[in-house]
Parts: sequence; C-alpha cells; structure tokens
Amino acid sequence: MRRLVHYIATTLDGFIAGPDGADPTGPNGFWPIPEDYIQHLATEYPETLPVQARQALSVTAEGTHFDTVLEGRRSYEIGLAAGITDAYPHLRHLVFSRTLTEVPDPAVELVADDPVATVQELKQQDGKDIWLLGGAELAGSLYGEIDTLILKVAPLTIGDGIPLFSRKATFDPCTWTLSDHTVLSGGALFLTYTRSTS
Repeated sequence: MRRLVHYIATTLDGFIAGPDGADPTGPNGFWPIPEDYIQHLATEYPETLPVQARQALSVTAEGTHFDTVLEGRRSYEIGLAAGITDAYPHLRHLVFSRTLTEVPDPAVELVADDPVATVQELKQQDGKDIWLLGGAELAGSLYGEIDTLILKVAPLTIGDGIPLFSRKATFDPCTWTLSDHTVLSGGALFLTYTRSTS
C-alpha cells in the first residue's frame, strides 16, 4: 500500500514558514539554501524540485519516492503569485481547497472533498508514495494519515511562524521511529521517521 509522506522543510524550532506564510526561500526569504542541500535534493529527491529548479539544474530524473503531490490552497497560491500555475508537472498534482472554484492549469486537480477520504482512496491505488507538501492546515487535517515524516531540518530558528501542523490537528500523541538520517556539511539534517504508534 502507498504511504502518505510529509516531506517538509522545518526550522529547528518547528516552523515551516514565517508568520506571514510567504515562501521563506523566495526573494527576500530568510531560509539558507547551501549548495550541498541543493545537491542532496537533486540526487536523492529530484521529483520534489519544482519545475524551474529542475530546469536550472538540468535535472531530468524521474525520482524514486513520489508520483503524487498534495498541496493546500495557501501553498499553491504562493506559486500562483510568482506566476507558476503548476510547479510539479512531472507529478500528479492535487490542490485541496473549499474556496477555489478553478485553477489556471488543467493538469492540476482541484479537490474540494474531505482530504482524509481522498488520501485513503489514493493509498489504495497503485503507484509510488504520496508526497504531502503542505501547508500546515492540510498537514493538520491529515495528521492521522501520515505514515512517514521526512524533515529537512535547517540550522535555523525563527521564534514564531507557521508550525509544522496547524492547530486543526487533534491532540493525538504519536511516537515515531527514526529510520534514516543524513547530516549535510552545511548543517542541514534530513530525518526520516516512520509512525510507530498512534
């Protein structure tokens, strides 16, 4: 069965973006992106690079982890504001929203249905794992469905911002088993955890 993998960058203090929710790696962003970090992504997770980065780095690898990406409306709108209608045309791309009535790219699937039911259905289909890109609200609603966490931990603290999971996540303590880790010379950590109990 396919797994739902929350593959996300986080600060040491557990935030995925600043308080305004803007792209922390974009223009005027505060998130450091050292060369070894980019190289690790291109080598190990090429399918998670947006199309512009893939083109700039001449990345053509299909990738071995994911064939589907899930995104919430706010995360998707960050790309739209930058003129990007589909950052992941090489993946099946689903955007969850109850307020959007259409998206400008026909390849992007707009989903107004319950995210949990949708993910449960996706897990039953053939294919590679499902990448939960974000944001925090979608991750909060899918908290109980996440099978694996891959945290790209930046050597950075910001004090306040958008947390890994929104407050919509129910209080449900869960333990996770560290199944893999990579330490990069620039200070970033890639930590892979699999759900142990819920």
